[in-house]
Order: sequence, then C-alpha cells, then structure tokens
Amino acid sequence: MTTFAVIAHRITPTNTRLGAVLTPAQALVKLRPGDVALGRLDILPTLDGIEPGLSALDRLDALGVTVLNGHRTLVAAHDKLATANALFAACVPHPRTVHVAPWLSLPELVGPLVFKPRFGSWGQDVIRCDTDDEIDAALFELATRPWFAATGAIAQKLVNPRGYDVRIIVAAGRVVGAVKRVAAPGEWRTNVALGARREATHPSEQACAIAIAAAETIGGDLVGVDLLPADAATWVVLEVNGAVDFNSTYTLDEDAHYAARMALTARAPSVRVEPAA
Repeated sequence: MTTFAVIAHRITPTNTRLGAVLTPAQALVKLRPGDVALGRLDILPTLDGIEPGLSALDRLDALGVTVLNGHRTLVAAHDKLATANALFAACVPHPRTVHVAPWLSLPELVGPLVFKPRFGSWGQDVIRCDTDDEIDAALFELATRPWFAATGAIAQKLVNPRGYDVRIIVAAGRVVGAVKRVAAPGEWRTNVALGARREATHPSEQACAIAIAAAETIGGDLVGVDLLPADAATWVVLEVNGAVDFNSTYTLDEDAHYAARMALTARAPSVRVEPAA
C-alpha cells in the first residue's frame, strides 16, 4: 500500500493528523516510488530562512515519490518577497511590497507601511509605521536583528486593519477549512501567537476564489491563505503559509484534516484515508 508521509521536523497536532511524520533524512530512507510526500518544512526560529530539507524533496521527486508542496512551493510561500512577486505577476490582490536590506539602496518608503522579516512567522518583528519618523526608527531597530543582515526585510503598504482577517485552508485546489482570526484587544495584528482568537466562519465565494488563486500561483498543494478585507466587497492576500497549522475550528462541511487528506490523496487512490478521530 502506498505511504502518505508528512515531511517535517516538528511533531505538531496538524502534522500528525495529516499523515506519518518523517524528517527529510528519514523520508529518503523509507519512501519508495509511488509513495506520497507532503512537504511541511517551516520557517527557522531565527527568521532567516527555511528549515533544512528542501534538497531532500527534490531527491524524493527524482526517485519517483509524488511530492506535494515541493521545494519551489515552499520557497514561494515562506519567502515573502517571492510570494509578493508571484502574486503580482498573477494579478492576485496583494499589498505593494519592496525589499529592504543592508546591501541594497534604500527604496522610497512612504507610510503607512509594515516592515516584516523576509522569512517571518508568528508575528515576530513585524513593525507598523505610520510616519516618516516611525520608518526611520524601525530601520534603526531592524539593523540590530541578525536575520535582517542575512536576508533583509520587506516593506509592505499597510492594508487598513479591520480587527480581523480570514485564514483559508486550500488543499489540491479546493477550500477545506477556514477561520476568522480576531485580534486581541489593543493589538492590530491577528496572529494567534499574539493573542488573537479563532472563530468559525464560512468565507464568501469571492474570498475562496482569491485564496484558491493564490495557492495555484505558487503551486501550493496544501497552504493557508490569509485574507484581509480591503473594503466591503474585496479581499487582499496578506500571506501564504506553506506549513499552516489548523484545528477543528477550521471545519466547514467536514473535518478540515480529513478533507485535506482526501483532497491530497485523490491522485494516489491506493492511500487509505481513515476518518479523523
């Protein structure tokens, strides 16, 4: 029987509910042609790149393993500059984004804007600037960060915060889960790591269509797409997460993990998918 494996360094509830968790090194030993490997390598805690193992995904593909969320997809998702470039080329709505780094000439920066690590997550070192003085102060602060010296930051035009965003889980081109993330009191960011709460939601058809388009743009087989309402009728993609974690709150018509596994294994019918516990 075909094996469905999650390639990751972290044993998380999401990873274990999606499949058997293998490190990249273990996957190279255990997987065989016809098996399926889902890349779930995440951002490094140091915010200066992606966890090791991207080359292992390439090797698995060359060996005949079906690789989902492969090397190029994870780079396109985790590298926010690459994400912005891909979305811009595909005309998917996304804030104007420029690269800021010690080795580059400083681009024109006009507030309000947001500085983010090029490889960032969990809301860490995200700085909002509304004025020129705040931009200057942020650049001084960024210069103290080791990750900034390694990879630089991105500066994005601020999309007016509404106190919430919507995270949509897209698996194999279909929406399998979603939540509304409501910012903590006094906080403009909607990261759960910063105190935001998750609320069940059923996103609009337009929001789902934009999320699917964003996933397709980077070749994402399983990704989380964060959307912020730009106004009463339109949505903007803030980020695409290539190692997105999700729980039962994301459930739409059926358990989100089970729905994701069913969608992902559709191309490998010999993989047995058990109902979620």
